[in-house]
Order: sequence, then structure tokens, then C-alpha cells
Amino acid sequence: MKILKSLEELLYELVSWLVFYPITMWRSVRRPLHMMRYADLELSDRPESQYDDTLSPPLFLLITLLLSQGLSTAFPTVYDPSELPKALESGSNLLIARGVIFGIYPLCMSVVLLRRKSVPLTRASLRPPFFSQCFVAAPFVFVVGLAFDLLFMPGGQGAAAGAVVILLAILWYGQAQVRWFVQDLSIGAGRACLAFASAFLAATLAAAFVTILLGVELKTWS
Repeated sequence: MKILKSLEELLYELVSWLVFYPITMWRSVRRPLHMMRYADLELSDRPESQYDDTLSPPLFLLITLLLSQGLSTAFPTVYDPSELPKALESGSNLLIARGVIFGIYPLCMSVVLLRRKSVPLTRASLRPPFFSQCFVAAPFVFVVGLAFDLLFMPGGQGAAAGAVVILLAILWYGQAQVRWFVQDLSIGAGRACLAFASAFLAATLAAAFVTILLGVELKTWS
């Protein structure tokens, strides 16, 4: 009976994603700052009452990466999948790797916020801004994934569209982050833009480093 009850809860949870994932995505794209504030408020609720009308932010980010990963298979690509390390041939392992790589963006934004507020960096202090950032990172990484799918199409046929898409993604992500820094740090738009630029550059370099490191290390292990 315990196993059946667990399966019942699992089935309900999986099916409910079909409703709450689109709702969460729509709210995150349309009102990113509201969702970031909402994430902070929800963490103060009891665990069983948190994110009752949306998906939890890290889960939302992981599902978005999973959808992006599935969408990539529909695009022709110049990249040879056989060049991937054997450890990443598994869809679940690839999802975990993508989660670590793209999770660097909400992590860097959160660290910059805490440092500028002179808040000690602990697991407890990092959790609220990281959860807030996952709501904004999910639409960004989905569109960036689509942009790279276009860029890697054979013959450069999607290069122009890919460049435009990635530029739009960065602009949307940037305006949300600048407004977030302005409100949370009570600073001007200029300083907020510098804070975003430094965090975004650090996150991009760190993500590139981790990607290269994973590729080299996993091929060595293979």
C-alpha cells in the first residue's frame, strides 16, 4: 500500500506539471521581478505550502533544460553526437551536466547580490536569491539553447537567426537583472548595469570553463 500510495503521488505530481509548468513559464517571462519576489516569500512558508500554484524554481529550471535538450534533437546539426564523452550519452547524465553549467548563471547573480549587500555567504543566505534567479534563468537558458541549435545547423543556414535570438535573450535577461539589482540594492541604473555585466561575464566564463573541463575529464575517464 505504501508503494501504491507513492506511485499515486508521483503520477499526480508528473501530471500536474502539464498545468503548472506553462503557468510558471508565462509568469516568469511576463513578470520576472514579481516571480523573483514571489520566490522569496514562498521560502518563508511551511515546506508543504511552498510554491502551491507554480513549480519550485530549481525544478522549473531542470524541466526547462530537459525540454531544451529534447528540442535540440529536432534540429539538424554539424556537431557529431558521437564526440560526446560516453558518460554523457545518457540523457539523465547530460541533463545533470547541463543543470550544473547553466545553474552557474543564477549562482553568480546571487553571489554578486549578497556581496554588494555585505551579507555573509552561507548556504542559508544563498538559497533565497538562488531560488529567485532560477525563475528568470529558465526562460533565458531555453532561448539560448534554441539559439545554439540554430547556430549549429549545417551550412550556416540558421546563423543569422541564431545570433538574433541569442541577442534578444541576453537583452531580456539583462533588463530583468538590472531592475532586480536596482530594487534590491537601491542603486542607480548605471551601477546596476555594471553589476549585471560583471556577474554575466563571470558566469559565462565559468560556464565555458566547466564545459571544457567536463568534456576533457569525462573523455579521459571513458
